[in-house]
Amino acid sequence: MDAITISAPDGARATVMLQGGHVVAWQPAGGVEQLYCSPTAVFASGKAVRGGIPVCFPQFGPRGPLPQHGFARTLPWQLMMAEQGKDDALCVLRLTDSDDTRKIWPHAFVLELTVRISGRRIDLELACENTGELPLEFMAALHSYLRLEDLTDARLHGLQGLSYEDMVAGKKDQVETADALRVSGEVDRVYAHATRALMLREPKHALRIEQEEFTDVVVWNPWSDRCVALPDMPDDDYHQMLCVEAARINVPVRLAPGEEWAGRQSLSLDI
Repeated sequence: MDAITISAPDGARATVMLQGGHVVAWQPAGGVEQLYCSPTAVFASGKAVRGGIPVCFPQFGPRGPLPQHGFARTLPWQLMMAEQGKDDALCVLRLTDSDDTRKIWPHAFVLELTVRISGRRIDLELACENTGELPLEFMAALHSYLRLEDLTDARLHGLQGLSYEDMVAGKKDQVETADALRVSGEVDRVYAHATRALMLREPKHALRIEQEEFTDVVVWNPWSDRCVALPDMPDDDYHQMLCVEAARINVPVRLAPGEEWAGRQSLSLDI
């Protein structure tokens, strides 16, 4: 699969596939790989890759008539630029509407993903411009798979007090009461109004997670039974990952002709 690797002067590195504008690897300066990518992931044209940071657009999950998570993650993007600066490195990829996309989603758009790395931090910006003559509406997410030593030792801080939809239990309007979320079974939740920074902590590791204009946070782990049913993920690898996704689901983005929107997620190694 066509991909580009960007490297900062301090040694930070990231690899981005042109299919899907999909970040599949990120190593901060002096650190180890921070993203989970399944060792049995399928790398093939038109197939979504299990792991990294897929781009969900213009639909999240099955919440609409389009394919699961929309079409952006399985289409070829164009590399617009890649450069190394004095203290960082970045690349910009672009996806535009085509005859194929307009058959299933009748809108003209320009979607851009900017990936910037420096030190122990990666910044991602997903931007959309409505280039058509009619208003459009979309959902979006950066579906980040974060690598863990062991899920049973991990705690996600910063969600307490937020309302969420529990897709596993089929319940809405739940409220997070725990000061730190500990995953002990299948979890698939959409937390609303998630504007504050989160911390994903393990005994020897902590990752700070921040976002802007993405108003929701999705937390997902398939646990044992669901993981066994996934053909592109080893049966026990649910221990090695947790998805903490910057998302715009509950209140979709609405753009008039000519309007633009941008959402951001930043991951930074804390220790």
